[in-house]
Amino acid sequence: MKTKYPVYFISGIDTDIGKTFVTGLMIKYLKSKNINVITQKPVETGNSGKISEDIKQHRKIAGMPLSEFDKNGTTCSYLFKFPASPHLSAKLENIEIDKDIIQNASCKLSENFDTLLIEGAGGLYVPLNNNLLTINYIKENNYPLILVTSDRLGSINHTLMSLDLCKIKGINLIGLIFNISEKSEKIISEDSKVIFKEYLNENFPKAVFAEVPFMKSVSNYMDFETVFL
Repeated sequence: MKTKYPVYFISGIDTDIGKTFVTGLMIKYLKSKNINVITQKPVETGNSGKISEDIKQHRKIAGMPLSEFDKNGTTCSYLFKFPASPHLSAKLENIEIDKDIIQNASCKLSENFDTLLIEGAGGLYVPLNNNLLTINYIKENNYPLILVTSDRLGSINHTLMSLDLCKIKGINLIGLIFNISEKSEKIISEDSKVIFKEYLNENFPKAVFAEVPFMKSVSNYMDFETVFL
């Protein structure tokens, strides 16, 4: 199996929406199809270690050891201690995030792997620095986008705004991943799915809608084949 694109960007409607978990499941799925795949977390905040905690989580979910690219920082160019938006966490350490450093790391990973999954920090309008928003970085690089949402209260508003933003910016949305929360209310969950599917059918007819059960109930496998066709 070959994926349609060599690089995918995974973002969410908000922070703590399940991007890391979904990214881990995706790398596990692609590895099951014998695809040489790696993940990248360009910027991570709230991390005091030398290796990205999200990268470690990707590897754990996929059953992979840490690679040399993880250990030497290629898969995560910027690690900051303070848990805030990347631009602020960087500022507190007297650093400005350089998109060229991130892009060079992505190129190096792409040279060594068949497919690259890039997990962003927070949502689409999160600033990387004072001059660059995440969504503009996605657009500049023409990355196909996989957007993670959920059924928690408030997700309809955040999801539709994010999708409208993708439409305005001309982002190539290829998938909307519906992450079912631990305390899911069935009536809210089912209603949200209807609204999201109707929006996709009207505005992104080629985008895939896929569901992921609450992370604690998933142990081995999630079929993302329709996303990567």
